[in-house]
Amino acid sequence: MKEIKLIKNRSDIGAGTRGSDLGIDAIEIAAINKSDDYFNRYGFENVETENETIYNKVNNSFAKRIGSVLNVCTRLNDSVKRNLIDGVYPIVLSGDHSSALGTISGIKAANPNKTLGVVWIDAHADVHSPYTSPSGNIHGMPLAAALSDDNMNYKTNEVSQETANLWNEMKNIGIEGQKVAHQNIIYFGVRDTEEPEENVISENKIKNYTVEEVRYRGFEKCLKEAIQRLESCDMIYISFDVDSLDCDLISKGTGTPVSRGFDINEAIYIIQAFVETKKTVCFEVVEVNPTLDNKGNRMAEAAFEVLKATTTTIAEKMLS
Repeated sequence: MKEIKLIKNRSDIGAGTRGSDLGIDAIEIAAINKSDDYFNRYGFENVETENETIYNKVNNSFAKRIGSVLNVCTRLNDSVKRNLIDGVYPIVLSGDHSSALGTISGIKAANPNKTLGVVWIDAHADVHSPYTSPSGNIHGMPLAAALSDDNMNYKTNEVSQETANLWNEMKNIGIEGQKVAHQNIIYFGVRDTEEPEENVISENKIKNYTVEEVRYRGFEKCLKEAIQRLESCDMIYISFDVDSLDCDLISKGTGTPVSRGFDINEAIYIIQAFVETKKTVCFEVVEVNPTLDNKGNRMAEAAFEVLKATTTTIAEKMLS
């Protein structure tokens, strides 16, 4: 790896609530208020969004705005792929979590013969498909698309042919088919799920390290075990959704806040453990929504703390 580059994707159309498109700017403001020149130290590129489609009539009610989410994820895929091929370490800053599909697709497209592991730090499992989603918001679907898993055994929705076709295109961004195997996903902090997701997790034995478990058993023991679980993976992607943090402790500045999450130092500790394996190829921060923040710009400040600490570790471990 030659350098770190920030990829800024301000898309928020995969979420149920507007405002995460402002999350990146809120994180930059957090840095400015700390007199920190972080955002001047790294090159960046912007991904073209289609946020104006929020005003369009919803045709695909079980996968809202799927055509535009597909376009944005394809652009993000292209960006991540190009940077990885150029030897750059991409740090992706996104609005809503549907972006993760574009990021994962780009990693796999750049490294088609390598096995990918995914560390998903989030309050939510994000493994719904249009066939199971109660909301139709695609930020709850990126892992299902990356897994190419429709979870048809627990189908609850009758999906139109147009939606089905676009969903199939989403599953084939970057390279065709499955990008990550079920056993190569590890959850941290997932605590707000629906029955179809719980069935995917249990049937495929996807490990979820709950906040309670890592505190009870000890972070060191759980992280050592988690790293061993991904031993067969050649590369690791870390996706950090700020709703993994405790919304009561920090703030409600995210689209779907959930109580009883991690604190900032715990999140940093988890992320750094995986960066120190020297297998990580990309880190992503998502779902800061300053319009919902009940404590000023606190969630963006928390995200910046995690971002800065992680970037330092990436520079030490991956670029040295």
